[in-house]
Amino acid sequence: MSIEKAYNSWAAQYDSNENKTRELDKIVTISTLSNYKFSTVIELGCGTGKNTLWLLKKAQKIIGLDFSQEMLKKAKEKIKNSNVVFKNADITKPWDIENEFANLITSNLTLEHIKNLDFIFNQAFKKLKPNGVFFISELHPFKQYSGSKARFESENGTVALEVYTHHISEYLNSAKKYNFKLIEINEWFDQSSKNEIPRLISFIFKK
Repeated sequence: MSIEKAYNSWAAQYDSNENKTRELDKIVTISTLSNYKFSTVIELGCGTGKNTLWLLKKAQKIIGLDFSQEMLKKAKEKIKNSNVVFKNADITKPWDIENEFANLITSNLTLEHIKNLDFIFNQAFKKLKPNGVFFISELHPFKQYSGSKARFESENGTVALEVYTHHISEYLNSAKKYNFKLIEINEWFDQSSKNEIPRLISFIFKK
């Protein structure tokens, strides 16, 4: 099953099924981005808008990009606000957004489905205003090394999505290649104890 078809199938239950990764990602996003000011946002892989609602508390304009029509349908049902535009888009192709539009770009649990990080960083640099920030929250590669990946239960059993493992050095090298400066890197755990494999990793890069 293609990634697009998988997310279309997952959309109906994405917000309601038990998902530790999704819940921790919300915490990571709020904890990290509460420290930053932003008014214009590009949300990569916005999905059902799980983070859009919080971003709207600070942003004046949000463009949410996702290639799953069913995920976007859920987002549009949930969020009816003229300050948000949801677009069906393949982020592995040039983004149909004016250059230097955003002072924040977010990517949550999306880049594991993207093979070429260089293209994403290149587009992000173009679309960010000077001093804008690129926030990334992803499944930690250590978690991927242990066999963890995006998956959900369907009527026909477990559906595991196609993913790519990106080592920490890949993020840092792509960022450096396109002149981003690393501002923050954090690892996030399921419990307060850190004697385990971290579930998520987050980055803040600055243009």
